[in-house]
Amino acid sequence: MAPLMVDPRQLADGQHDAFVSGDDASAKGIVTELLQSFGWRHVIDLGDITASRATEHDLPLRLRMWGACKTHLFSVHVVKG
Repeated sequence: MAPLMVDPRQLADGQHDAFVSGDDASAKGIVTELLQSFGWRHVIDLGDITASRATEHDLPLRLRMWGACKTHLFSVHVVKG
C-alpha cells in the first residue's frame, strides 16, 4: 500500500482517491499539495478531525481486501451520482 501512496499512477493511471481530514485548514492544504505532488488527482476533504473515526476503520477493510484480491495494489474511487 505504501508504494501506491507515493506513486498513485501505478494503478488505473491514478484514477482513485485519497482522503484528508482535520481541524487545521492550512495543514490539510499542505497535505493535499503533497499528495498532488506525488500524482494524486483526486483528494477528497472529509471535513474536521471527527472524520478520523471513520478512516481508522479503513485498515481492517483494506487488510480483508488485500486477502481477497491477492495483491496490495488496489484502491478506491468515489463515484457520485
